[in-house]
Amino acid sequence: MIHLDTSFLIRALQPGSPQDQKLRSWIAEGQTLGISAVAWTEFLCGPISLFDMSLVTRVAGQRRDFSAEHAAIAARLFNESGRRRGSLTDCMIAATAIADKAAIATANESDFRRFEGFGLTLA
Repeated sequence: MIHLDTSFLIRALQPGSPQDQKLRSWIAEGQTLGISAVAWTEFLCGPISLFDMSLVTRVAGQRRDFSAEHAAIAARLFNESGRRRGSLTDCMIAATAIADKAAIATANESDFRRFEGFGLTLA
């Protein structure tokens, strides 16, 4: 399974972008794609068109709620990765992927690379 981060989705909506091409190849391979409720919230803050929202809803079919388990993992990531200001949302997105044993597709790899030691893999 691959969880899609907001930054990846935004770029994947640009036809011909590297993210668009990667997403198309995953779909062709039959890869299971999902998105955390946290990343979905970020995406919905837009601006996005109804068409783009409908497309992403179909592509990222598995939406994962943010649970108490995810909260505990996110807090650990936040505390053990330096308590960086503005990074809590990334910790929450990473925690959901870690709990699902899913890789994360992001256009901001530097924001998520610091979580690899906690079990996160980058797609």
